[in-house]
Amino acid sequence: MADIARITEVIEPEVKALGFDLVRVRMFKGGEIGDEEHTLQIMAERPETGQLVIEDCAALSRRISDRFDELEDAGENLIVEAYRLEVSSPGIDRPLTRVKDYLAWAGHEVRITLLNPVEGNRKSLTGDLVGLEGDVITLDDRKSGRVTFPLLDVQYAKLVLTDKLIAASRPLDTSGIDEEILSSEDDLSEINEEQED
Repeated sequence: MADIARITEVIEPEVKALGFDLVRVRMFKGGEIGDEEHTLQIMAERPETGQLVIEDCAALSRRISDRFDELEDAGENLIVEAYRLEVSSPGIDRPLTRVKDYLAWAGHEVRITLLNPVEGNRKSLTGDLVGLEGDVITLDDRKSGRVTFPLLDVQYAKLVLTDKLIAASRPLDTSGIDEEILSSEDDLSEINEEQED
């Protein structure tokens, strides 16, 4: 399997060069369509919006591909097996991967999988994130009540989509939406006029 630390080291400057923040780099086998191809998933965001639009994803994908090609030409092949490059925005129910994520989303519901169990011999927790102090996370788990565990014990964490999260999320980029709505309304009025004739 590929060296994720090295891949991240190569990708992060490319992400920063476009003015984005890197959220996550992940390599996995298979995908939603059930194939066996490897996928290199890059999640990034604009700091001011917490998202990427399609043009941002395309620009970052090209930049990463070009950098990987440069390294391969220089004799360093970061990923030997065939793979698919997937660049995306983290979305509203985003993964929590950085210290700042745990600080920014305190008070929201999260789902966390741990490497080492906490009370009740459980590794899977769901509840309200109280916060992060030092390197210790506090969570009001639905089943165990308030629990604490080291940040290093988190295998996977993500926000749970709730009304509270939707209300707290920054608005998506809506540039161009007025034109789309007006265009759709014009098309609809033309169809209605044709039906009346």
